[in-house]
Amino acid sequence: MKNKFKIFFVSPEVAPFAKTGGLAEVAEALPKMLKDCGHDVRMMMPNYRSVNERKYTLRDVIRLKEFAIPHGHQALTATGKSAFLPDSKVQIYLLNYKPFFDREGLYQNSAGSDYADNAERFIFFCRGCLETLKLLQWQPDIIHCHDWQTALIPFFLKTLYKDDPFFKQTAVLLTVHHLADQGIFDAAVLAKTGLPADIFYPGSDLEFYGKVNFLKAGLLAAHAVNTVSAAYAEEMQSAAQGVGLEGALQARKRDLSGILNGANYTEWDPENDRFIPQPYTEKTLHEKTLNKQELLKRFDLKYQDDTPVIGMLSPLEANKGLDLLEASLEGILKLGVQIVVLGVAEEKSQKFLQRVAKKYPQQLAVHLRFDNALAHLVQAGADMLLLPSPHEPCGVAQLQALRYGTLPIVAAAGGLAETVQNYETRTENGTGFVFKKYEADELVKTIERALKVFHDQKRWLKLMKNAMKQDFSWKVAADKYGKLYARLAAKVKK
Repeated sequence: MKNKFKIFFVSPEVAPFAKTGGLAEVAEALPKMLKDCGHDVRMMMPNYRSVNERKYTLRDVIRLKEFAIPHGHQALTATGKSAFLPDSKVQIYLLNYKPFFDREGLYQNSAGSDYADNAERFIFFCRGCLETLKLLQWQPDIIHCHDWQTALIPFFLKTLYKDDPFFKQTAVLLTVHHLADQGIFDAAVLAKTGLPADIFYPGSDLEFYGKVNFLKAGLLAAHAVNTVSAAYAEEMQSAAQGVGLEGALQARKRDLSGILNGANYTEWDPENDRFIPQPYTEKTLHEKTLNKQELLKRFDLKYQDDTPVIGMLSPLEANKGLDLLEASLEGILKLGVQIVVLGVAEEKSQKFLQRVAKKYPQQLAVHLRFDNALAHLVQAGADMLLLPSPHEPCGVAQLQALRYGTLPIVAAAGGLAETVQNYETRTENGTGFVFKKYEADELVKTIERALKVFHDQKRWLKLMKNAMKQDFSWKVAADKYGKLYARLAAKVKK
C-alpha cells in the first residue's frame, strides 16, 4: 500500500487502560484512526496496577514470556502482555515489571508527590520498548513517542542502538503534549541508562543546568518533533513559553510542526452519550436543560432557569490558570453565575476552593477528584466551560464542549485560540469567548460579555449551533500525521 506505514505508538498512558489527563485520550483515539486509515499500528505502555487485566483480556505473549532488559550494570527480567484497544483491532503491548509499575499511581503517590525513582522507571520502559520490538521481530517504519517518559527512545536509537541494523530504517517522531514536564533528574541516573559517562557534559544534549533532561535529549535526537497545535509550535520557541527548552526547540525549527488534536466523537457525542440522562442534538437543544438540572442536582445546587452554569474540567494547577482563577473567582461569582468544578487539585488549591464554596454555597460546588461519567454530565449540563490556561498546547475539553453546545471561555493561548473563535456581536459569528490579556479583570469582563449573550436566547441559541457544527474529528489529524510519517520515512530511506 502506498504511504501506509508500520507505526509503533509509545505512550506512558493510554485510555481506557490508564489515564491521568488528555494524553491518554489522544493515545487511544489517534491509533484507532490511523488503523482505520490503513496503517499497521501497534502500541506499548507500562502495565500499571490500575490496568484491569480481566476486563481488557490481557494475554501473555510467548516471545515476551520472560526477557531481560538492560538496566545499569544488570539486566532486569520483565514480561510482556498484550490486548487490543477496545472497539478496535489495534494491538497494545504492556510492559510488566511489578517493582516499577505495580503502584497506586502512574507517576505520583496518593499525596501527589512524584515517585523518587521515576527516572529509573522510564529509562527501563524506553529500553523495554526497543527490546520488545527486536524480540517480536517487528520492524516499524515509524516510532511515535509521546512526552518525556518516552523521550529517551530517540536518544537511545542515536547512541546505544546506532549501529543496530534492526532500526536502520526506522524514523522517530516525538510529540510534546506537556512541555513543562520534562523529566529532569540528578546526573546520577545516567548510571541506569547504559550510556558512557562522557556523553554528559555542559552543553551536551542530555545536560540541563547540571542535571539530566530526558525531554531535551529526545527533542534533539528525534527525526522530527511536533506538538498538538500550530500556534503552540510557534509559542514554545519563545523565552516566555519555552520553559527553558526554547533553544533546543529553535535548533529543531525546520523539523518542528503542530497538528491539532481531534475530539473523540464516538465517546463524546451528546446524541449518543451513555453517561447523560438526556441525549440531544443541534435540533433538540431545548433538551440540554434536563442535563443542566441533573448536573446541579449532583452538585447540590438549586436549578434556576435564568442562571448560567459555568463548568470547569481540568487539573487545578498553576499551568492551567489556577492563579487567575484565584484572583477572579469571587468577582465571577458576584456576576450571579453558578460554577461547578471537577478536577484533581493540590492541597492548597483544595483549601482555597472549599473556602470559597463555603462562602458561596448556592453558587459554587467542587468535586476534587476525576470522575469520567461526571465529566460527561458537566459537558452536557453546563452552559459554558471555563479554560483559563495561560499555556495550552491544544486541549481536548474545549473541543468536546463545542460538540455539546457548551460554549468555551478561553485564554488566547496555543490550541485554545486556534480552536475557539471569539464571538463578535456585530456579525454574530463565533463559537465561544476569548480573552487576550491574562488578567483577572479581563476574565471577569469576558464572562460579563458572555452573560449578555446568554440572556439573549435567540443569539445564544445561534452561538450554540455554531459551536456544534465544528468538526475536529481525528480523521483530519490522522491524515496530517500520515503525511508527516511519509516525509520521515523518506528521510531515513535516503
